[in-house]
Amino acid sequence: MARKLLLTHIDVPGINTFEVYRQKGGYVAVEKVIKTMSPEDVVEEVKKSGLRGRGGAGFPTGMKWSFLAKPEGVPRYLVCNADESEPGTFKDRYLMTHIPHALIEGMIVSSFALGANISYIYVRGEMMPQIRILERAIAEAKEKGFLGKNILGSGYDLEIYVQPGGGAYICGEETALLESLEGKRGNPRIKPPFPAIAGLYNCPTVVNNVESIAATVPILNLGGEEYAKIGVERSTGTKLISASGNIVKPGVYEIELGLPVEEFIYSDEYCGGIANGKRMKAVVAGGSSVPILPANLILKTAAGNSRLMTYESLSDGGFQTGTMLGSGGFIVFDEDQCVVRNTWNFARFYHHESCGQCSPCREGTGWMEKVLHKIESGHGSMSDIDLLWDVQRKIEGNTICPLGDAAAWPVAAAIRHFRDEFEWHILHPEESQTRNYGLAHYADPLQPIVS
Repeated sequence: MARKLLLTHIDVPGINTFEVYRQKGGYVAVEKVIKTMSPEDVVEEVKKSGLRGRGGAGFPTGMKWSFLAKPEGVPRYLVCNADESEPGTFKDRYLMTHIPHALIEGMIVSSFALGANISYIYVRGEMMPQIRILERAIAEAKEKGFLGKNILGSGYDLEIYVQPGGGAYICGEETALLESLEGKRGNPRIKPPFPAIAGLYNCPTVVNNVESIAATVPILNLGGEEYAKIGVERSTGTKLISASGNIVKPGVYEIELGLPVEEFIYSDEYCGGIANGKRMKAVVAGGSSVPILPANLILKTAAGNSRLMTYESLSDGGFQTGTMLGSGGFIVFDEDQCVVRNTWNFARFYHHESCGQCSPCREGTGWMEKVLHKIESGHGSMSDIDLLWDVQRKIEGNTICPLGDAAAWPVAAAIRHFRDEFEWHILHPEESQTRNYGLAHYADPLQPIVS
């Protein structure tokens, strides 16, 4: 049985309440930090842990904290990014729903480490039940003396506020989130300056994902070095994975980083294999914005090594033969699914969610949606595939924020690995409307590339 750090007590009745969470060891990290540690000590423990951002970028959390500017007399802010809008990702919502105090405790210790006296949790606008759950948890923690003035008699003050978003995917980008939090339209800012220098209200700010902040609690309870022993290489600790698609057991799983992808998909402890006895065709491993891989490249690298659930292993081979762990939105497709239709569906989402600030993204996402729909509906031509490739290439790397890249990568990967399926749609327009291309060769063993 794999070790769990965040979801250990997920099945305990009443774990969403302060009393039960406290009985199970909750808020011990707050007591330890406030009574025995300095802010610098906390940052150092998080650095030692090797924790990397769990929202998608995978940047070392302790290093990000150390960049925070500390000018005299200027407030600092911690902002929790709970604007979980990536298609295929639902781990943060799950955590906030069932163990809200894990996030609140993480917010307290992280705010202490950063010297923040006011912190915000920015929650996706559609998550009203979770917003109410968090507000109730904050009220409970405050009533017990863990929030507000002079926490546990330490002289440290902290207020946490929950802010609903407006339901825009772009506000998951940290600077767009800050703009929205300030009451403006959620357009990403040009960087530099980075939020660590000039963030919320032009003050030094750290923006971290829900899971990243919650993970600071077990790090401080165990110690950074002990936490770093879990996992492999630079992928330390545990990770929440949102598993969905054509699998027997969809849901949120906490894995130790380093678990083989094959074990995650096929073992009864996790996904339980492909539903209805079908065969696997493809996987999107980290949310809709990461490259899709065919079955034969998700289980093994191009060199023939077992693919692991780590930042390094999933990206092995670059975008030619690899993908990204991203936010952990793990979507499995069986042999009956159509890659062209799925790619069009993703493109439709990104076109709808583009803020329109950058021309390549504003125009390019619309072009990709239209061309993909043309191919999917049986009206495509061979030149459309090259047009799609050209458009995505002109979007990638040419926008203020990563939404342009997020829109381009799925299209590029779909053409790179499934070009023959696109060609089949174009050459068999009538047949493509009544049946899908099928498994084809996408699960055939690859000849290992020997470097």
